[in-house]
Amino acid sequence: MENVYNKKAWISEFFCTRINLSFHSIFPQTFLSPFIDSAPKEVPWRATLPFLNSLGLTGPQGKNNTIKTSKYNAFNFLPLNLFEQFQRLANAYFLILLFLQLIPQISSLPWYTTVIPLVVVLSITGVKDAIDDMADMLLLSSSEPYSLAYVETADLDGAKILLHFSAGEVSCELPNNKLHRFTGILSYKGKDYFLDHDKLLLRGCVIRNTDWCYGLVIYTGPDTKLMQNSGKYTFKQTHVDRLMNILVLWIFLFLIVMCLMLAIGHGIWENKIGYYFQIFLPWENYVSSSFVSSLFIFWSYFIVLNTMVPISLYVSVELIRLGNSYYINWDQKMFYAPKNTPAQARTTTLNEELGQVKYVFSDKTGTLTQNIMIFHKCSINGTLYGDVIDKTGEKVAVSEVSEYKIDFAYNKLADPKFSFYDKTLVEAVTKGDPWVHLFFLSLSLCHTVMSEEKVEGELVYQAQSPDEGALVTAARNFGFVFRSRTSETITVVEMGETRVYQLLAILDFNNVRKRMSVIVRTPENRVMLFCKGADTIICELLHPACISLCDVTLEHLDDFASEGLRTLMVAYRELDNKFFRTWSVKHGEACLSLDNREKKLSIVYEEVEKDLMLLGATAIEDKLQDGVPETVMTLSKAKIKIWVLTGDKQETAVNIAYSCNIFEDEMDEVFTVKGKDSETVRQELRKARSKMKPDSLLDSDPVNIFLAKKHKALFTMPEEVPNGSYGLVINGYSLAHALEGDVELELLRVACMCKGVICCRMTPLQKAQVVELVKRYKKVVTLAIGDGANDVSMIKAAHIGVGISGQEGMQAMLNSDFAFSQFYYLQRLILVHGRWSYNRMCKFLSYFFYKNFAFTLVHFWYAFFNGFSAQTVYDNWFITCYNLIYTSLPVLGMSLFDQDVNDTWSLCFPELYEPGQLNLYFNKKEFMKCLIHGIYSSLVLFFIPMGAVYNSERSDGKEISDYQSFSLIVQTSLIWVVTTQIALKITYWTVISHFFIWGSLGIYFCLLFLLYSDGLCQMFPNVFQFPGVARNTLNQPQMWLSIVLIVVLSSLAFALCMNTLSPVRRRPGLRRSAYAFSHQHGFGALITSGKTVNQLLLFFPCVHAI
Repeated sequence: MENVYNKKAWISEFFCTRINLSFHSIFPQTFLSPFIDSAPKEVPWRATLPFLNSLGLTGPQGKNNTIKTSKYNAFNFLPLNLFEQFQRLANAYFLILLFLQLIPQISSLPWYTTVIPLVVVLSITGVKDAIDDMADMLLLSSSEPYSLAYVETADLDGAKILLHFSAGEVSCELPNNKLHRFTGILSYKGKDYFLDHDKLLLRGCVIRNTDWCYGLVIYTGPDTKLMQNSGKYTFKQTHVDRLMNILVLWIFLFLIVMCLMLAIGHGIWENKIGYYFQIFLPWENYVSSSFVSSLFIFWSYFIVLNTMVPISLYVSVELIRLGNSYYINWDQKMFYAPKNTPAQARTTTLNEELGQVKYVFSDKTGTLTQNIMIFHKCSINGTLYGDVIDKTGEKVAVSEVSEYKIDFAYNKLADPKFSFYDKTLVEAVTKGDPWVHLFFLSLSLCHTVMSEEKVEGELVYQAQSPDEGALVTAARNFGFVFRSRTSETITVVEMGETRVYQLLAILDFNNVRKRMSVIVRTPENRVMLFCKGADTIICELLHPACISLCDVTLEHLDDFASEGLRTLMVAYRELDNKFFRTWSVKHGEACLSLDNREKKLSIVYEEVEKDLMLLGATAIEDKLQDGVPETVMTLSKAKIKIWVLTGDKQETAVNIAYSCNIFEDEMDEVFTVKGKDSETVRQELRKARSKMKPDSLLDSDPVNIFLAKKHKALFTMPEEVPNGSYGLVINGYSLAHALEGDVELELLRVACMCKGVICCRMTPLQKAQVVELVKRYKKVVTLAIGDGANDVSMIKAAHIGVGISGQEGMQAMLNSDFAFSQFYYLQRLILVHGRWSYNRMCKFLSYFFYKNFAFTLVHFWYAFFNGFSAQTVYDNWFITCYNLIYTSLPVLGMSLFDQDVNDTWSLCFPELYEPGQLNLYFNKKEFMKCLIHGIYSSLVLFFIPMGAVYNSERSDGKEISDYQSFSLIVQTSLIWVVTTQIALKITYWTVISHFFIWGSLGIYFCLLFLLYSDGLCQMFPNVFQFPGVARNTLNQPQMWLSIVLIVVLSSLAFALCMNTLSPVRRRPGLRRSAYAFSHQHGFGALITSGKTVNQLLLFFPCVHAI
């Protein structure tokens, strides 16, 4: 059998140990009596069983259960971490530079100018990188009756619901990473029993409410499902990261060109001028010609100009991202007190990406809604229940009819929290309506809910989904109380009478089947199948006799969906005993199959789930979360488009879309695509596009032409903008065809011109496909937000994944990049933290590249005056400390604390978010501005000091036209220039900002006088070679006047020039226009009345609050 272990293994020295556990079993405890005693004790046990052994070993051997979840240990941390860090191109580049500096023939800088910064960068990253024995076990038996048990899987998938599992034994499939899938067979005394994931205790789960249990180890060590799922995280690279990599490559090529130019200049100089100096400055023995000398000079300048590629760029970016991510974690306005849940930045690499989001893909249930299900209405045998009619015959809204609330006090087992208002349903139950009884009996039997009754009469239901809990609770209150279950029975109290049903089979739910069924044997020995599921599925399975009833029920479902209610259909079928026995054999064979078990089971299920008799339908209310409509409206003003991707019914999804302002009544039209083949879908999309009547090719949200060049034959239409407001609705069936071939481009054209898009009846895979479609053809940042396991693929596919910790566990949260508890917080995450992070990162990159260009290019100009000899302008210690000490604090101060506007204004004026979407603050054009500014500043920094010291004298008549004084003036002027430049960029000053910026100047002058002191120069004359220069140079007035002139020309003059070339439209022009407008007839009184001010406060209430 392919991919199945079929060897026998001896399980020797197997110890059954006590474990804290709570589980539900299919096998009764007596089933395992041949293997174990009823009391817990530690004893060695030998047995011969078909057993999955990942090594195929027999006898007492087995796979080592040792696992390692940490990347490093005390022995491998240093080499492994260094190996990983040197895989970064920038770090490897500086390592190569270090080796070049060790070659005396080409190095004009001491080794420590590169070693010290490199060691600091590697150390910071290493500290950041430096900043759980279990197995998968088959449950055999537990301390509870019938081996019932509960398991909390919060550490696996985040679900805190106590799931029920079953006791059993083993012969199974190869190790894999599917947490909710397990296929195996138990063979004992000639009988085979099927095993599934309900009988497997996974490594990492927490076992509760049980004193002890016996288990048989299946997977150990790295074969456990948790370890199989612990693969490497797929790294999401931001647009800024990709741009930085391109720019660093550009800088490197620019560096090569400069080195080549200077090497050529050196060769020319040697031939024309240097020849005359060889009498007292002869070439070294290894230099035979000017060409060889130029070759050495090329590498010398490669070392001198290496700061063009900033060594601390990447580590600075990581520190800034880390700091900004902490702001998200610490934000009290994103803390959800009812669940004690703060916001979490689960990654530190995507902060600035939050400031560029254009498309938000959202789940509905649990994301836009609360996922707290309330049984609201139902349709039974064609009769609608749940509407409240007053004495006048008018329908009354439920929120207004508290006096109509039904008192269930007569039912001792009723849930006191349950609310219902239509008394006619209670009357139908009490009168014994057989259809109503059968309907609620179906709800009390067809589920996987577990019941706990710690106190007599106080039932607590543990449901795997809120829907099931709501339906079982409704049946409970109407007199059909699910009391308890075992592996073989379900106990229901029906109108006060306790009845035990034999559980024959559970036909489980999945996203493909979209239904679940149970087969039970009644106390009267009748075999009944009860089924509930999506109306689109159940309608296809009904008996022809139910056609008319189905039509009526579908009308009720449409009414329910128009109110935004979640719907399910309920049906049943009575099975002939002979038919069931035949079917049961097929079912058993499919269960025992290790090959394609799910597919074979699906075929067997279809044989019995047909000719169903319709009972009715349920309608469950799932209210919107607080603040959702306001959040959607705010994000829309920021030109962020929101698409809802849901598995719900179309009418329900559309109703929710209107409720939360994704669709508006003022829209020109909402298009619905419901074709059942590719050509029909294509025609519907083209018809919708033609109705939009595009009237402009400007200001659009276009499909990216550059990415679409690969599809030239398909992508021929120009960019289109609709002349109105439109919406699009498409269901999963039509979407499957819309995602085929060139139809996907038609879909994208139409969807991108719509204000809102609703995709309903979707599978998890289709959600990811829609996200990938937008990513493939649009040069935009996408964000996906959801709360359930079916949203994980969508969350992983988007540039940014946001998880909401909801009612369906925390799988979405555990797979997300950012997480919080309410959709309302999304606007703050994007418009405040995202926008701040993007602005700060752009300012940082602009400043960082500028200061390195200004610093490095001074060497280039100096080369023309020193014979292209690779002599440096600055002191070696200044080169070492420039990026590491002198300019690091101002960068961090700006990048961690700067704000252009505060959080209130960011939310009040979401239009401020648009520059990030258009990538205006840092791009290739802005980089070229930084380069030009750096070139200009380097010219000023070099030639003004040269003019100041050339043939100059001190006040006492001594000359100061020496190299040391010139170097000191240049480097002091550079520190003042770059500090002034960052001070001009900062828009939000704090005490910390002042301390970091002006404190860095104080640090510079302190170190300057220390490093240039006579004492250090006498102790280390070969290391500190500028004795007394600071004292002798900085006390001259002309030096400080030169510094002031350099600062003014480098910073202020350039800023004035840029503002002149790129003027900004100012507010006064708009005021003059408003003044002229006010003098038209009738408008003067309007302005003086103050009505316009009132309207302003109405639209911007935060202005009044501020």
